[in-house]
This record gives sequence, structure tokens and C-alpha cells, in this order.
Amino acid sequence: MTYVVTEACVRCKFMDCVEVCPVDCFYEGDKMLVIDPDACIDCGVCEPECPADAIRADTTPDAAAWIPFNREMSSVWPNITEKGEPPADAEEWVTVANKFEAEFGKPAPAA
Repeated sequence: MTYVVTEACVRCKFMDCVEVCPVDCFYEGDKMLVIDPDACIDCGVCEPECPADAIRADTTPDAAAWIPFNREMSSVWPNITEKGEPPADAEEWVTVANKFEAEFGKPAPAA
């Protein structure tokens, strides 16, 4: 099992999850964060820290579909170990639907 970041993080990037991670497996892109699924130790401490409810165990419905995206982007985006500033409009994006497609130009990963 691993944890993954899902569409709910897009344009929110609150980053509360980053500092609690004991193995520093978060990576930051312009639009969202991802978790390196190969580095994640499945501790789960990040999941309740996310105000956008964007972090899921890969055993939850549709979360497994996010593993390839998280793996791919964690090999490209820089690793982060400290909480940064979320976007000024992050709260406004929490409930927006279909953010991934709008921001990445392709459908969100799905099972």
C-alpha cells in the first residue's frame, strides 16, 4: 500500500502534509503536490493533515489510478521537505470539479 495525491490538490497545494512526512516523499509542481509511491512507507500521517482531502491510500476507490501519475511526476518535480505558502486563492479551489483536466489538459487518472 502507498498513499497518493489526487485531483483535490490541484490549485490548492496547502502543504500541511509535507512537514509531517517522515521520509520526505512529497514533490511539488506548479499546480499540485505528489507523493513518490516508491518512497512512501504507508504511515498515513499525511492523510489527515490535508485540508483539501486530497491524499488517499491506494486501496480506496479510484486512488490506485493515481499511482502512475504520482510516480511519474515525483521523478520530474523537485522534492520538498518544508511547508511553503499555498496559493492565495487555494480555499476557492477546494470544491471545484474537474480541476485536473482544466489545469493539465487531459482527463484525471481513473480506474
